[in-house]
Amino acid sequence: MGINFDKPHLWKQDIIQSVDLYNAWFMDFAPTAFRQTRITTAKSVAKALKETDYLNNVSPEVLQKYPEVLPILRMSTCPPIARDRLVGLAGVSKSLVQNMENFENPHISPRIQKEKLIIELQKISDIIIKMADPDIFTWLSEKRNPDETEIMRSSTIVADRLCGAVADPIIRNAQEKRQLAAIKELLENKGYNLSENRIKYDEMNPGSFSFHTNVPVNVAGEQGKIVNIPVDVAIMPFTAKYGDMPLLLEAKSAGDFANVNKRRKEEAVKMQQLRTTYGNNVSYSLFLCGYFDSGYLGYEAAEGIDWIWEHRIKDMEQLGI
Repeated sequence: MGINFDKPHLWKQDIIQSVDLYNAWFMDFAPTAFRQTRITTAKSVAKALKETDYLNNVSPEVLQKYPEVLPILRMSTCPPIARDRLVGLAGVSKSLVQNMENFENPHISPRIQKEKLIIELQKISDIIIKMADPDIFTWLSEKRNPDETEIMRSSTIVADRLCGAVADPIIRNAQEKRQLAAIKELLENKGYNLSENRIKYDEMNPGSFSFHTNVPVNVAGEQGKIVNIPVDVAIMPFTAKYGDMPLLLEAKSAGDFANVNKRRKEEAVKMQQLRTTYGNNVSYSLFLCGYFDSGYLGYEAAEGIDWIWEHRIKDMEQLGI
């Protein structure tokens, strides 16, 4: 007997309560997040302009020294360039751009050969220089330095373009932290202990749990190939034995219905990989808050994936914790 996946008569009311919970949190958190992001973003744009000599020097050397300027430079073009679009236009490595735009740690991998790195950064530089918005950076065509008013005006425009994109991951990260904090509180109230970081899934002690644990799985169709899949929460029940497979939980939140249906296959693929590797009795569930409609729920239920709603977090007890 399942927790929620086999109870479609409850889905409609649960969807309503889940949306209400997410919206209540968003209304409290988002205004502050956007204000803070707007202030921080404006400062970052002004700093990036200074580091690139107000777009007069978008050289490979500057990009290598200040990789964090790349998302700001993308928003400085006409039209603004999406990340994947920049990869295609410049013909550069996607991983290079992703690393430079890493939200928490903008960087360039030291494994890239120096000659190749300079070539790829030069390609990015050429695109930015060619497409720099002439209506914002009026001084470029006149080959002069901007005055303070022009710097403030251009920084404000680029910050406005960037603000929404920067705020979204902030909100997602904050929501994930809140969900994990709720799970942590429930488990600790039951006597569970949080394991040290990077503990292996099969080295957890009974009565413990861990966050962001990698679980190795076999890759379908590629004999002998193993990859690690990250799981948000791994729980080793008190009744388990050392070395047993922990209960696996994925924290999911969504601010609209459209995106969840685009991403719903991700969990199904994880479940298939886990079952192929560890058998059909593996416990993999979702922890949901936000906009998850009956189409999403029906898809996951058909894949045999169960879930716990955050607004009924005590349903986690049915996992056997």
